[in-house]
This record gives sequence, C-alpha cells and structure tokens, in this order.
Amino acid sequence: MMPAASRRAKRSATMLAIAALVVAGGYALFQHYRIYLPGIIGQWREPILANHPVVWAQGPATAPAGKRPPNIILILADDLGMNDISLYGRGVANGAVPTPNINAIATQGLNFTTAYAANATCSPSRAALMTGRYPTRYGFEYTAVPPSFAANLAHSGGPSPYPVIYHRELDHDLLDYPEMGVPASEITIAEVLKARGYHTVQIGKWHLGESRALRPTGQGFDESLGFRAGGGMYMPPDDPNVVNAKLPFDPIDRFLWPNLPYAVYWGDDQRFKPVGHATDYFTDNALKAIEANRNRPFFLYLAYNAPHTPLQALKQDYDALPQIRDHTQRVYGAMIRQMDRRIGDVMAKLKALNLGDNTLVIFTSDNGGAWYTGIPDLNAPYRGWKATFFEGGIRIPMMMRWPGHIAPATTPVIADHLDIFATIAAAAGAKVPSDRPMDGFDLLGPAPKRDALFWRSGDYRAVRQGDWKLQVSKRPDKAWLFDLAVDPTEKVDLAAREPQRVAAMRALIERHNAGMAKPLWPGLIEGPVRIDVPINAPWKPGQEYVYWAN
Repeated sequence: MMPAASRRAKRSATMLAIAALVVAGGYALFQHYRIYLPGIIGQWREPILANHPVVWAQGPATAPAGKRPPNIILILADDLGMNDISLYGRGVANGAVPTPNINAIATQGLNFTTAYAANATCSPSRAALMTGRYPTRYGFEYTAVPPSFAANLAHSGGPSPYPVIYHRELDHDLLDYPEMGVPASEITIAEVLKARGYHTVQIGKWHLGESRALRPTGQGFDESLGFRAGGGMYMPPDDPNVVNAKLPFDPIDRFLWPNLPYAVYWGDDQRFKPVGHATDYFTDNALKAIEANRNRPFFLYLAYNAPHTPLQALKQDYDALPQIRDHTQRVYGAMIRQMDRRIGDVMAKLKALNLGDNTLVIFTSDNGGAWYTGIPDLNAPYRGWKATFFEGGIRIPMMMRWPGHIAPATTPVIADHLDIFATIAAAAGAKVPSDRPMDGFDLLGPAPKRDALFWRSGDYRAVRQGDWKLQVSKRPDKAWLFDLAVDPTEKVDLAAREPQRVAAMRALIERHNAGMAKPLWPGLIEGPVRIDVPINAPWKPGQEYVYWAN
C-alpha cells in the first residue's frame, strides 16, 4: 500500500496538472474570444436603439425668384479601385459589372484621367477633401483607429516573413479616440458653404472625429446621418437578403465582423439601427434630403462605405452575377453594382426635380482598392494597393458634371483631393480661407500650376514633380523613381540610373516636410503590404513590399 505522504504528493501533482490545464484552456479560450471584447464593451457603453424615422429639415415651399447658386453633391466611394469602374477598362471580373451611372457623370461632364487621393488610406484623404489642405499641415497623418484595433492587428500573426511591428513605446498619453480627427480650428468646406447660405447635409461615413466638436454637426453640417467612425455593418450578417464574404486570411476582416455595429447616428443623438443595406439606406435618405432642399441651395456630402470590407451584398445583386465564379469577387462586384444603381437614382432625382442643370455633382474615391480583399487586379493596370504610394494606392476616379458650365471632356490635368475644396468654393461663389496655406486649385478655372504633389505616412513618403515620381521608405530602406510619362504603371525603377534626380527630389520632400506639423497621434503599428499581389497570395522571395504605418 502506498504511504500517505506519497498519496498526498500524487494528489497534489494531479491537482496542479488539472489547474495547469484549466489555466491553459482558459488562456486559449480568452485568446480566441479576445477579439470580441471591443464590440461587447462598445455595446455596453452605448446600446443601439431600435430604428426610428429620420425627418429632414424642410426648405422653402417655393423656389426663390432669380438665379441662385448651384447645388453641390460630393459623392465619395470607399476603397474603390481604378478597375472597379468599367469606364476605365474592363471593370470588376473582366467586365462582368458595368457601371453605367458612374460612367455617365464622366461622359456628361469632366473626366480627370490623372487624379490622385491625398493619402493612401481613408481618414487622411477625407480630411484633405474637407479642408483643402495637406492633413499633415495640422497633424492628421494617420488613419484614426481605436487602440484596441491596433493591438489586435499587432497580435494577429500570419504567414508573412515580415512581422507586424507594434510600437508599444508610443502607446501612452494618446488622444482619446473620439478626439482623433480634424481639429476644430480647421475650416471645412461645409463651413464655407454654410456661410454662403447653403444648407449642408452629410450622409454616410465620416471618420474625422467623434467628439462633439469634431462630428459633422460640429464641423459645419446642418444635418448628419451615418457612421461617425470608420464604418459599420451593411446589414445584419444573418439577414436572409444579404450574402456575406468573410476573409479569414485578413486580420482586419477578422476584427470587423465581431465588432462593427449595425448602427447609425442622426445628428448628436444616440445610435440606432438603420433599415436594410447601408448603401440603400444612405441613398434613400439622400433622395429625401434632396427633396427637402429642392428650393434652396444645398451641399450634400454622400460618403458611401462601399465597397470597403466587411463584404456584404444584397442577394438580388449577387444573384445577378452568376458568371463570376469566385464567391468573394462576386460579392464585391454585387456591391459595386448596387452602388452604381443607387447613384443612378440620385441623378434621376435631380432630373425629376429639375435640379440637374443647376447641380455640380462630383464623384471620387478616397483611395485605391485594398490588398486585404484578396481580389487581384482591383487597381489594374496600376501597381500597388491602398496603403502604398504606388499609383494603385493613390490613383483614383474623379469626375464632375454641371451641365451648361462643364462641357463634356476628358482632361489629363493632374487633379487631387486637395482641389475639391477650391473647386466647390469657386462654383458656389464662396471665398477660400486666406489666413492659412491652402493646397488646392479650382479645377474648373485655369489649369493648376502646381510644382509638385506630396504624400507622407511616417517614414514612407512620395512626391510627383511633373512626370517624375519618387517614393522613399525606411522599411525597406529603398527609393523608387519612375518616369510616368513613358512608364505610367511604374514597371521600370530608374533610381539606380538617376542618383542626382533622386537626391534632388528627396530634398524637395524634406523641404515640404519642414512645413508640416507633428502628428497629433502616433502610428502605433506598421505592417507589410506587397506591391504586386493581394494579401492571400503566397509569400515568395523577391516580392516588393512597403511597411505602412498606422
């Protein structure tokens, strides 16, 4: 018989082993479900109310006599690649998804074939749209994301030989996430137009600050409906009318599904559930807002979140594309199809109300198509993705329609998000601020005479001067030089052959940077983005990449 001491020792060892298994299992369970915590905490802090109707402020019952300033509608897509629009080539899935209504804005107006986003990610480029200034002038250098999002990406792991870098040393004394936005001291185009007598309306994605002073209602918009942060679910994932495409290879997508709410804000009120698909909900309300304001000058900023992830399409649009075999690409194409159809409804509404000839309509995207969708060729024929300064990341559609004022034409004039502020202000007869440097030009006036265009995100920077474009990064320590006049798709790197030009353009970047501000919040993470393949392609030796800071 085993001695009592030995039995006690054996029981203790067994209990320790069981405790170790419980701890290990609990830790594994925590790691698995940790990603759900931000959404759970957010719902606890701010419950989502049931849907309620939105009532838009009604303008005059009759139109005032005489000529009035033009209405202005700025339509912004989210992560729309150059090859997503059939006007520029094939369109999604080799032409399976035509975009006739977006194309019509270009063919009936001015189509800028060389247009750029002010940044390669959404939040800073939207800041440039709203202010007409490089966002780095006022410290808006990185896309605003909650620290919990950055921490989840930092621990996401993956097959890449280049790890995500988490700058833990910078994760202190941060601005509160709601304060990460365009400073209240900046002057937005909405404020300029409001001073000119316009009724100003924002619908859709904001992503320029969530505190009361930085929301749309604090930045010049009379009425606001949509997402204050980077987005939301298009529909509840279990809705019978939705088709979802999850991307298990993408850490961003894995974070979005359990944490993005299906909710919108109306003004400064508590968030509530919308009705149906977000693209339809925003468009339906845009039509109501246009109707309400038909007898007074209005500015409508209609910022769709399509086709940004999470990928969710209406079943009717998905069913209309059986020729697309890949499920993810079919859902993505269905989202483009829906957005184009609803933009057509906006244009039809203007025509029905006899407002079409006195409305300047601008359509553009915040940056290029995203590598993390796993769909190739979104930006074809250009190299690069969102989060790179290759043409695929910053080359965007830009078109303007204003019958009687804009003759149908295609122009090679180099345009930028920075120019939209000045263009809108000039069309409205409003004054551009004169107390600060402004970085844009009126694209409907004389051709812009700019020396160069600049982009910056941390240590990754770029400049286009004439037809020459230089990109420099510290991770990898590399410079890329391209002559876009003969090589618009950036296939032939001339940096080694043109060291003097590289040096001169580096100096140009440094002179520009000397006039920029310190970032208001740091880039907590840096992650590798390959230039020529999407996230789900196998890593191979020799693939070019950059590290993007955020």
